[in-house]
Amino acid sequence: MNVGIIGCGAVGIKRSTSIGKNNLKAVSDIEIKKAYSIANTNNKIKVFSDWHDLLELQDIDIVIVSTTNNMLAPIALETIKCGKHILIEKPCATNVKEIQTLIKAQRQNNVKVCPGYNHRFHPAILKAKEIVESTDIGNLLYIRGRYGTGGRLGYEKEWRANPVISGGGQLIDQGVHLIDLSRWFLGEFIKVNGSIHTYFWDMPVEDNAFLHLETEKEQVAHLHSSCTEWKNTFLFEITGERGTLKIEGLGGSYGTEKLTYYRMRPGMGPPETTIWEYPFPDNSFELELSEFVNSIKNDTEPECNLHDALETMKIVEQIYKINTTRGKT
Repeated sequence: MNVGIIGCGAVGIKRSTSIGKNNLKAVSDIEIKKAYSIANTNNKIKVFSDWHDLLELQDIDIVIVSTTNNMLAPIALETIKCGKHILIEKPCATNVKEIQTLIKAQRQNNVKVCPGYNHRFHPAILKAKEIVESTDIGNLLYIRGRYGTGGRLGYEKEWRANPVISGGGQLIDQGVHLIDLSRWFLGEFIKVNGSIHTYFWDMPVEDNAFLHLETEKEQVAHLHSSCTEWKNTFLFEITGERGTLKIEGLGGSYGTEKLTYYRMRPGMGPPETTIWEYPFPDNSFELELSEFVNSIKNDTEPECNLHDALETMKIVEQIYKINTTRGKT
């Protein structure tokens, strides 16, 4: 399929290198140099500073939107109205109302929409999902997740620290990945609680978010998203009646991706331990796009859809509503 990318920053670049067998036909960014940084390897790729011009191209099948959060929903809405399929970077919007508007437009225009929750396609997470669905681990009891970075010099001046552009801080940035994965494994949460704090960075949004989510079956997800992790960290543990799955790392600065399965023995005691390591480069973006293309060709729902994005954003909004004070005072 022919692909266009709107938003050519760090994520847009990653998306451009993960097109796979599809054809990158056009790119757009308000900073035209960023667009050219993607297109300079292929003079057949069209370059635009105005994203509206990209949407006018008739031969574009899929548009990938990887802009700042405040522009995700407006661009996605126009893309849907143009009748083009769209992969929209997480969190898809800055609030629930924007995602509800996208859902309504999608129904009216009969296109496929895939939220960019690429963590579902990391190999350790896919393997954990396979084990859970095999029922080998038994009924799930709870999840513990920790995800964070240490930021960088000037982090408090970047767009992620501006609530008008970002919609919030660490919760809506990396925290949404933890929420999405927890929903994927446990289902919907009927009890939502948590707190947000700004401990270190001098900015009007949170640098730490602590969540306690509970399903109707009383399964719990205990999550912590932080940009005061001085060593980039990803840890996601899934515990069932007969074992625990421990996922560590995402590759790169997060360390080698690894899944450890601690399987309970009949007599209990020390568990049977199996470890899978995935030292190769992250290909989750490519797997995600491939799954989306297949859903378009087969006219099926993508693995992750706007309902998932909506339910995740509802939890984000609930946490922000509980915590009326944001930012360092």
